[in-house]
Amino acid sequence: MTTDKPAALSIDVPWGTDTIRVTNISPHLPADSTDSHVAAVTAAGRANPSTWLPDTAWGAIARATTWPEALAVQLRPTQDEPTDLLMVENVEGATLLSVVTRVLLSELFPGPQPRTGMEVSEVPDPQVHGITHEGRPGAIVQYRYENPAHLRNHVWQTIHATLSLNSYATSILTRSVTRNLITHPVEIAFEDGAEPIHVLVVRDGITRLASAWAVLAGHGADPAEVATLATDALLGSASAAGTAAGPDLGERLAASRTRWRQELRQEFHDEMKGTTPGLRAAQIAQSYVVPAQIAVGVEGHEGRVLSPEDIFDDAIRSVLASVHVEFKQWDAAAQNVEVITRALKRIIQQGDPRWNTADLQAVYGLAVGRIPVAELPQVFGGDPAPPGTALWRAVYLVSALTQPDLLELLKDQAKAIKGGQRMSMKGFGELLGPIIDLPWRAKKKLVTKQARNAWNNGGVLSNDVTQGWTPQPTDDFTALIAPAMNGDDDARRTLAVAGGVALIADKLLTRNVGSSLGAKREKGGVPFRSDVNKVIEGLSRPTNELGLWTLALAANTFRSDDLPQNSVPRQSLTGRESATSAEPPYVYFKVDLDAPDRIARDANGVPMPLYEWDVVAASAPERAAQAVPPSTVTGPAPVQVPAVPSANGETVLVDGGVSTSASSGEVPVTTDPVTALFQDGAAQRAEDALSTVPIPAPRAEDAPPPPSQRAAAHRKALHLGVQGARDALDHLHALEPEVGDHTPIVPVDQLDDLHKLLVGILTDVENLRRRTVENHVAEGDDPESDESQEAVLD
Repeated sequence: MTTDKPAALSIDVPWGTDTIRVTNISPHLPADSTDSHVAAVTAAGRANPSTWLPDTAWGAIARATTWPEALAVQLRPTQDEPTDLLMVENVEGATLLSVVTRVLLSELFPGPQPRTGMEVSEVPDPQVHGITHEGRPGAIVQYRYENPAHLRNHVWQTIHATLSLNSYATSILTRSVTRNLITHPVEIAFEDGAEPIHVLVVRDGITRLASAWAVLAGHGADPAEVATLATDALLGSASAAGTAAGPDLGERLAASRTRWRQELRQEFHDEMKGTTPGLRAAQIAQSYVVPAQIAVGVEGHEGRVLSPEDIFDDAIRSVLASVHVEFKQWDAAAQNVEVITRALKRIIQQGDPRWNTADLQAVYGLAVGRIPVAELPQVFGGDPAPPGTALWRAVYLVSALTQPDLLELLKDQAKAIKGGQRMSMKGFGELLGPIIDLPWRAKKKLVTKQARNAWNNGGVLSNDVTQGWTPQPTDDFTALIAPAMNGDDDARRTLAVAGGVALIADKLLTRNVGSSLGAKREKGGVPFRSDVNKVIEGLSRPTNELGLWTLALAANTFRSDDLPQNSVPRQSLTGRESATSAEPPYVYFKVDLDAPDRIARDANGVPMPLYEWDVVAASAPERAAQAVPPSTVTGPAPVQVPAVPSANGETVLVDGGVSTSASSGEVPVTTDPVTALFQDGAAQRAEDALSTVPIPAPRAEDAPPPPSQRAAAHRKALHLGVQGARDALDHLHALEPEVGDHTPIVPVDQLDDLHKLLVGILTDVENLRRRTVENHVAEGDDPESDESQEAVLD
C-alpha cells in the first residue's frame, strides 16, 4: 500500500489592500541537515579533484542545502569526467564549477557588491582576501571585518539599503524565488581576534534575498524592520546556544539559526492545521527556501596575469559585471569603481619592473579603502611624511595613478574591461571620481552628483598634472605658493590637485552648463564656459598668483566631515543653522591679493564668501574681465561667517550687529522664544511629558470633569506633540548627510502618510482658529467693538 504525497496548495491571501494568489504552497517544510549529511557532503567534496574547500566551508554548504544527498551526488566525480555533474561556466580568465540546489533562506548572508561599494554608506564593506591551497585558487574568499558588531551592522545595512531601492516581495509571495542566486562560501574573520566563521554568501541576487525576508516580515514591515528580522535570524545571540552546541563560534551561531527555524517550522505547522492555510503559512512557505548556484571550484586559465589568491574573486566579479552591464546595469559610478580597481589589480599582477609591487599594492589598498587614511604617513613615508588626512590621500592617489607610463597602462586595461576602443582624459577622470571621494562620500552626499559630474568633465587632470610629479607635503598649503611661482613644478601641481579636489568636492567648481552664463554669481553663475580641468590648469599657472592663492586657501579650508556654507545644498525654512559641530562655520573666502591675509572683505570688514564665479574668473582674470564688465557683476549674498574683530575691538557680526565680547573671545548667543521652542532635547521632554499629561477620566461614582478641563489637558498634549515633532524633524535633517545615499532618511511612502496627517492637522487647527476669531468678533471682543463701547460709556 502506498501513500500519495500531499498536493501543493494554491490560496488567495490579503497583502495590503490587494488580494494575492499564492501558488504551489508545500504542505511541509524541509528538515535541517544532520551530521551524517554534513559528513557525506564533505567526503564527496574532498574526493573531487576539481573542488577544494576547507571542511568547515563544506559544512556551511551542507547545512544550507535542503537536499544534501543530491548535492553529494553532484560532487562525486565519474570515471570519464571529474566535473560531469557540476555546472561549468567559462568567464574571463577562469572556469567556475558550481552545484545547483535549493538552500535555506536563513543560511544565506548578503555579500558586498560594486553597486553598494561606491555609494554613501555608514558601515564600510569588509576587506576581501583570496584563499589558496597548495598554490591553487580555491572557490572561497575571506571577508575581514573589524569585529562581530561590524558584521552585524553591515548585514543590516545591506538588507535595509537594498529594500529602500527595490523589492520583489509581491512576486515572491505569489510564486517564491524562481531564479538562482549566485553564491559561494566565505570565511569571515575578525580583526579584534574573535573566532572566524564559515558561511554561504550571496553575490548576485541580493534584491531577491532581501525581498524574501520582506515576505516573511509581512506587508506592513518597513525596510528597517525587515533588516532587523534578517540580522537577528542570521546572527542571533551566539551565547544562547550554550556550550553544548560546540566550542566554535560558527557552530553556536548555526545552532541559533537552527532553533529559529524550529520555531518558524512549528508556527507553519500550526497554521497548516486549519481547513484553509492563512497568510502567515503562505509567507513562511514562499520564503523558507530559495534556489541557488553555489561555486565550489575554480580553475585559472593559462597565461592569466592574476595571482592565485585573486583569480576566484576576479572571476565572480566578472560574472556580476556581465549580468549588470548586459542585463540590469549598475549606475555609472558603480561601473567606474569596478573598472579602475580591476585594471589596477591586473597591472599589479603583471610584475612590471618599472614599479615596485608593494608600492602598487599600497596604492590599491588606499583606492579601495583597505588602508585607512590615518596610515597615509606610514605608507608613503618621506621627510616630511604626508599628513594623515583625506585630502592628502586624494593628492597621493592622483599623483600615483597619473604617472605617465602607469596612466597609459591603466587606460589600456580599463578599455579592455569596458570593451571600448579609446579613452580620453575625461574618461579616465570619470573612473577616478568615485574612488577619490570615498573618505567624505557620506558627509558630502548632497553634492556628490555635481562633484562626480566635474570629474567626468576632466576633474583635476590638467595637461600639467598628468606629466608625472611628486607631492610636496605641508601643513600649510600657502607655503607652496612662492616655490610654485619660482619654478617648482611639484609644489605647483600639489596645489593644483589639493585645491582642485577641495573645490570640486564642495561644489565650488562644477561642470558648468550654458544656463550658468546667465545666472547670478550667488546662484552658481560663471563668467565664461570652460571645462573643469581647464579651470584647474588656469588656476595653477606659475604666473597666476590669484589662482594659486585661491587653490591654497581652498585646500587649507577643506573639511572632509562637513559641507561649507558656500555650497548651499539646502536652506533652512526656519532660518536656524544646525548645531551638529562645535567648530566655527565652514566657509571658503574670496581672495584679495592686496589684503594682508589675502582674504577679501566688504565695506564693513566682513569676509566675502567664495563662489564658483570667483573660481572660474581667477583661472583667467583677463578673459573674465572681457566677458562680464565689472559694473554688471552683482555683489555676493551674505552668508553666516565667523565673527570678525573690527578696528575698535568690537566684534562685527554678519547682520551688522555689534558685540562687545570680542576681548573674551565669546560671541553672545541670542535666544528668541521660537528658537527656545526647538532647543535640543525638546522631543524627549515632549515624550516624557505626554505620558504624564493629566487627562481626567470619568469615575463611576463621580460626574466626569467638565469638558473645558479635559480640553485644557488635550491642548497641552497637542502643543507638546507638535513641539516634539518639530524637534524630531530637526534631528532628521541633521542626520541626513550621514545616512547612506541609497537609503532615504524617511521613505517616500512614510512622507506621504505624514504629509496627509499634517495637512489634516493644519486644516483642523485653521478651522479652530477661524471659529475662535469669529466667536470673539460676535461677542464684541474685537478692538473696534471695544472702542465703540468705551465711547458709549463716556
